[in-house]
Formats: sequence, structure tokens, C-alpha cells
Amino acid sequence: MPDFQYLARELGGRQVGGLLTATSEQEALGTLAARSLFPVRLELAEAAKSQQRRAGRGVRPRFVSVFYTQLADLLRSGVPLLRSLELLERKTSHQTLKLVIQNIREQVADGTHLAEAMRAHPRVFGELAVSMVRAGEEGSFLEDVLKRIAAFTDHQESLKSRVLGAMIYPMFLLGAGLIVVVLMLTIFVPKFTPMFARLAEQGALPWATTALISVSDGVKHYWVLAALLIGVATIGVARAFQSAQGRMWLDRARIRAYGMGPIVRSLAIARFCRILGTLLQNGVPILHALRIAKDATGNRVLSQAIASAAESVSTGESLAVPLGQSGEFSEDIVEMISVGEEANNLEEVLVNIAENMERLTNRRLELFVRMLEPAMLTVMAGIILFVVVALMLPILQSSRAF
Repeated sequence: MPDFQYLARELGGRQVGGLLTATSEQEALGTLAARSLFPVRLELAEAAKSQQRRAGRGVRPRFVSVFYTQLADLLRSGVPLLRSLELLERKTSHQTLKLVIQNIREQVADGTHLAEAMRAHPRVFGELAVSMVRAGEEGSFLEDVLKRIAAFTDHQESLKSRVLGAMIYPMFLLGAGLIVVVLMLTIFVPKFTPMFARLAEQGALPWATTALISVSDGVKHYWVLAALLIGVATIGVARAFQSAQGRMWLDRARIRAYGMGPIVRSLAIARFCRILGTLLQNGVPILHALRIAKDATGNRVLSQAIASAAESVSTGESLAVPLGQSGEFSEDIVEMISVGEEANNLEEVLVNIAENMERLTNRRLELFVRMLEPAMLTVMAGIILFVVVALMLPILQSSRAF
């Protein structure tokens, strides 16, 4: 339990201070009241603050997935939740996760539901996991939910690794190309500038060479100002995207972007279908499942469309109709959902949709990355070709003049 440092007054008005151990701030206040002390200041001790900061750090998903799996196995074996958390706390070697489990165990011991205790650590447990655990607690199938969350977490990490692995080479090409261009503009081009001074005075310098020299001078003399402007613009854009309107605009741009937009949309819809199908398979009512699964998309535009569909479902409509009317779901997906509703096997259809879309998206992603590599090489080659041509044109003009 954490230590609290307090400053309080006795009934006579004398000020006293010290340390006390309690599970929460409310319990610490109750202890002070039992001692007839009126708190002036109450805060976590430095050691407890340090532990809290460590518990607030993120944990890699693969460690969290192991926690889900082990907790599910213990619960399925009949071990009570509190005892299971205590065992995992002792067994876990990851220090940050150990502190998180300790905090969760203390909250559960105080009567807090597991989902609410997990919600206090948003950098470790996502909103989707918290929502699914809450549904599992309400529906008495917590073990199955934890297993499915672990499988879903592993699946998402595998997909993320493939995406990052596919993007490493294009990003390397982009970084190397930018370094080459900057070096040419700051070192190579200035060496030719004195040679072209006479042509510049006569006004006979080609426009490409003039533009290249101007860009070179700008990069060489104003790079600090350019870096500052880029930094300010980046901070401004980041703050704008933190607002609700900015996040909505960014999510809309993500699913409508040329090339990557269809891939991002497909991945988001696949996540939604997989989570909704999983929840329905575990007996969660469709309205409650929709409220949970809408956050699985990771895109506010799609979540808004699903929330509107949930409102329509609550009035007796089918799910397929409002999803089709939103314009965010393709006709084939809407048709398959409609067939699943009519055949009363919607949960199986949704899981099949997710698996098919993930396979299709993987192929699209591979194709996109393969096309991205030659496209970036072409752009870099075009820039370097422009630099070379701009430097050679004045030399060719001078040679013809002689």
C-alpha cells in the first residue's frame, strides 16, 4: 500500500505532520478523521509518487497479452480473481507491469470491478480491452473474453510488425535521398556559384540554374529559420489535431487518402467486424456489443457511423440498413451483414468478413509498398537529375559561345 505524507491540525490548533499507509486517499482521510486531525495537505510520499510514475508508463503489448492469457488460465482453473492477481504480481518480471497489477489488485480488494481498475491505466489497457472485460464481467464469461483479448492483441501486434517491416526500406530510401539532396545543395552547388557569376550578371543564366542557386542559398543561410518554422508548424498542427474537430478531420483524411486510405479503412472495418462477432459469440446483446465494438475501429468517422447505426438498431431496424446509408461501408460488406442477419448467424459472418478483409488488406499493403519503393526512387532520381541538369546547362551554353 502507498504511503501518504500529511500536514494536519489538532483540535487545539497545533499543526502536525507525518506519514501514514493507506490503500487510497479516501482511506487516508478517514484515518486522519479517526485521530481527530483536520487535514491541511495530503499527498503521496516521494517513494509512492515514484512508483505511481513507473506504473503510469506504457507496457509493450506482448507482455500485456501474456498477462491476459495467464489470468484467463488461472480463472478457468477455479482460482479466485484476487488470488490470481496476487500470483501474477509475484510472477511478473516486468517491473512496470508488476506495479500496475499491484494497483489493480489493491483496487479489486477494495471492491472495484476489474474493468474499472484497468481503466485507471490507459497506457497499458486500451479502451477496447476495458470495454470487453466489462462485458465479460457482466455476462459471466470473463475467462473467454481475456483469451480473446490476448489473441486479438497478438494478432494486432503481428499485423503492426508486418506493416512496419514493409515500410522500413521505403523510409530508408526517403531518408537517404533527403540527406543526399541536402548535401548537394549545401556543399556541391555552392562550389559552382562563382563560375556562373558572369552569366548571372548578363542575365543569361538558365531559369533552372537560377532556381537551384536560390534554393541552395536559402538552405545554406536560413536553415535555422526553416527548422524553427517547421518546428512551430508541427507543434501548431499537433495541437490542432488534439481538438475534437481536428481529430475528426484527421481520421476522415486517413480513410480518404489516396493509396493508403482504402487500406486504413479496410483494417478499421476488419477490427470492428472481428470484435463485434466475438462479442456476439459470447452472448453480449447486440446494442451493448455495438457500443463496445465501435471503439475498435480506431477511427472517429467510422465510430460515429456505427453509433448512428446502433441508434437505428435500438428502434428495431436491421444493422445492415443504417451501415449502408452511412456511406462508410462498401456494398458487399453491407450485403453480407444483411444475409447474416436474415440467416441468424451474424456473429459467424462478421468473423468471416474480418478474416477475408485482413487477407485482402495484406495483399493491398504489400502491393502498395512494392509500388512505393520505385515511386520514391523515381522522385529522388528526378530531383538529382534536376540538380545535375541545372549545373550543366550554363557549362553547355558557355561551350557553344566559344
